[in-house]
Amino acid sequence: MAAGPAAVDATPIGSASGGEGRAAAFFDIDNTLIRGASTFHLARALRRHGLLRMRTVIEFAIRHARYLVQGEQAKDLAVFTDSERLEIIRGISVAEVVAIGEELYDQVLAHRIYPATKRLLDEHREAGHEVWLVSASPIEIGSLLADRFGATGALGTVPEHAEGFYTGHLVGGLLHGPAKADAVTHLAKERDLNLGASFAYGDSVSDVPLLAAVGHACGINPDRRLRTYCAEHGWPVHDFRGKRRAVRRSFGAAWRVGATWAAFTVLRALARRLRRR
Repeated sequence: MAAGPAAVDATPIGSASGGEGRAAAFFDIDNTLIRGASTFHLARALRRHGLLRMRTVIEFAIRHARYLVQGEQAKDLAVFTDSERLEIIRGISVAEVVAIGEELYDQVLAHRIYPATKRLLDEHREAGHEVWLVSASPIEIGSLLADRFGATGALGTVPEHAEGFYTGHLVGGLLHGPAKADAVTHLAKERDLNLGASFAYGDSVSDVPLLAAVGHACGINPDRRLRTYCAEHGWPVHDFRGKRRAVRRSFGAAWRVGATWAAFTVLRALARRLRRR
């Protein structure tokens, strides 16, 4: 596929070509639009409202810290997204989660948006492109952000609910890796979108299937493996995390990793203790 979104190379966004159908832009959420993992912040908010156990939030914190240091890891995503393990939200009211999500956006997520990525999203809207958020995060988060950003819509992992309460299972599977590309391809057929003229943005190597599904792919705040993949395939890369973060990453990586894994050890021990209670 052709490399490079218009906002990163010399081609104006509105001039994307590639056949019939409308162009679209697909944005991953976590660490692409929002700093960190949105699901972790949702878990914290649910805990504040008495809807999750502290043990669960600690395990989310471990995964979130690893995500910030290492990038997305499929094995960590599986901890809380396998349909057999969604018992943590079983019985919680959908209406409660939606209301808490609105509060979460205003108090937390709105302050964690990458302004440069948001400008890219706005440029696509102004160019008349459909704009979709595509994330493994629960669809409730994606839909909320899409509404706040003025995007066309969102594709996300769908927790099953019945009579207004979550059942603890998924509708379909986790929207991750190749599933993102499948969902976007299906959406393109439904809405007559031209994927060859479309754009995609992601931060993790797990986003490669999504990025490869369009004509204009770009790594945003990429993890090490995605950065390498982009270089090998001629895809542009943007790091919107700031120069100070880049300096810390270059000169303090060893210290951070050691300190983080020490924290993991403490938190895991605490989590095991809580499980035995």
